[in-house]
Amino acid sequence: MERQDSMRGRRKAMDWVSRIAEERIQEAIERGELRNLPGEGKPVKIEDLSHVPEELRTAWLMLRNAGVVPEEVQLAKETVTLADLLRMCRTDEERAAIRKKLNERRLRLRLLMEQRGWYGAAAWDTYGERIEKRLGGDEA
Repeated sequence: MERQDSMRGRRKAMDWVSRIAEERIQEAIERGELRNLPGEGKPVKIEDLSHVPEELRTAWLMLRNAGVVPEEVQLAKETVTLADLLRMCRTDEERAAIRKKLNERRLRLRLLMEQRGWYGAAAWDTYGERIEKRLGGDEA
């Protein structure tokens, strides 16, 4: 019973906040403050956040808007960059140093993906290496 009362109280508060927000928006429209804004007259892009748990959506949006990406995304970007650098190496020393960094990033990415329950990381690496070989790229 207490929980229901608590939820009703939250809904009432949200309804009250929503009404105030709507009133303020309407007042701003009437004063012309919302004219000539970027994107005016264009459809609003609604993001599908169904893959993000509801309780994490606000935090996820804040991090995304701040340019913060998940570690696995950053590692994937680094592996692509290092693979590109490896192809451009001129000396064996450079090649060895970059290959070491690349292998470290790939290993970290594979472990991270396995921790998250995605066991396709090893298959993805193998597939990528096969493409590299077929295209004649330097073996990573």
